[in-house]
Order: sequence, then structure tokens, then C-alpha cells
Amino acid sequence: MPHGKTAYVCLPCRASYKQWYDKGRPRVCPRCAGDLIHAGSAFAPPRRRDAAAWRALSILLNAGVGFHKTCRGGPGCRPRTMREIRQRIRHAERAGTPLARVLGC
Repeated sequence: MPHGKTAYVCLPCRASYKQWYDKGRPRVCPRCAGDLIHAGSAFAPPRRRDAAAWRALSILLNAGVGFHKTCRGGPGCRPRTMREIRQRIRHAERAGTPLARVLGC
């Protein structure tokens, strides 16, 4: 059974595209021809003007945190602001926990 559509993100363009999921196929941004990052099927993009939200999103995606649906019905709790991210990074450093685990809940 084929997978459904999932979100791919271009961070420099601040754009999100829903495309069919294909694990081995690299994705290219139609605007800048840069690489797209797989964000997951439960991803909801911030507004293009919201620079702080896109900055926080870039940290999450580059840390390997995705927005995939789970058996509970959603991506879980994700930090939305830089303040929340900084707090979780400090917690990860103190506890010795991997960053992706702390950022992803």
C-alpha cells in the first residue's frame, strides 16, 4: 500500500510542499533548486513572514526532529520559540541527553 503525501521544507525559501513519500528519491525546491528536508506528514508550516518560527524550525529539522503522525494522532509537543529551544538545549546539556530526544519530546 503506498504511503500518503508528506511535507518537504525548503528553509532558505521558507516554503513547504506536500509530495508523495518516496524514501530513496532526493527532493529539489522548485524555487531555488536547493535540497528539500523531509518534515513529516503532520507538519504545519509557519507563516513565511514569521522569521523567529522559521529559525526555530530550522534548528529542529537540522537536529533530526520530524513531524510524523504517531499512534496518538499527532507529532507531539515541539518547541515553537527560540526561548523554548534554548531551555531544552540547556536541559539536554545538564542531563546528558541527546538533543534530538529533548527537542522532540
